[in-house]
Amino acid sequence: MFTGIIEETGTIKELKRGTQPEGGARIVVSALQALQDGPSGPKLTEGESIAVNGVCLTARDITAEAFSADLAPETLKRSSLGALTPGSRVNLERAMTASSRFGGHIVQGHVDGVGTSVALDSLPDGNFWLTVEIPAELERYIVWKGSIALNGTSLTVASLEGNRVGVAIIPHTFEQTILRDLKPGDPINIECDVIAKHVEKLLSTIEIPSARKPKKESSLTMEKLIEEGF
Repeated sequence: MFTGIIEETGTIKELKRGTQPEGGARIVVSALQALQDGPSGPKLTEGESIAVNGVCLTARDITAEAFSADLAPETLKRSSLGALTPGSRVNLERAMTASSRFGGHIVQGHVDGVGTSVALDSLPDGNFWLTVEIPAELERYIVWKGSIALNGTSLTVASLEGNRVGVAIIPHTFEQTILRDLKPGDPINIECDVIAKHVEKLLSTIEIPSARKPKKESSLTMEKLIEEGF
């Protein structure tokens, strides 16, 4: 599990496509903090999870400067990782530990869909306003002042108009993530709040009172009670 607090930005060194068109791929990512012991925990080891632009991947072939990760066909279909090229910067976050601070919100690294950057407008004092167009099927999971993960970054929905979401980007987030690189038309990985999805599932199993079968009427009547001496 992740929290949406980006540790560092890495760089794509290579993206290797599989032998089949509908197959997977492998990326090689250069990094620094994730590959060293530090305040946020021990360095990344073989088989551990790491979020790359919000997608939970399994680290392999770790060196002092880079790691690789396999991309399943579903990952390529559901996220924007397949569009990365050598030199692309990516957000990185290692999986949280039991003793970690919960700084953002519950982020699983299971991307729900890909949105599109509409605009990144500057605000006073180094702040920015990011507008994102989201897939129509994800609208029902997003609420005003709720949480959303964009390219793995935990953010708060500040405006919601149709299928367009607006979020405020503070200076620290702008400086420490790849959100500052966004241009109109760029794809953005979106993960909705998992709680909203669980609530929807639970509510779908609740039987609506009006749809229930009418109860069978009792044969006990006032006249019957009188006849029996009550």
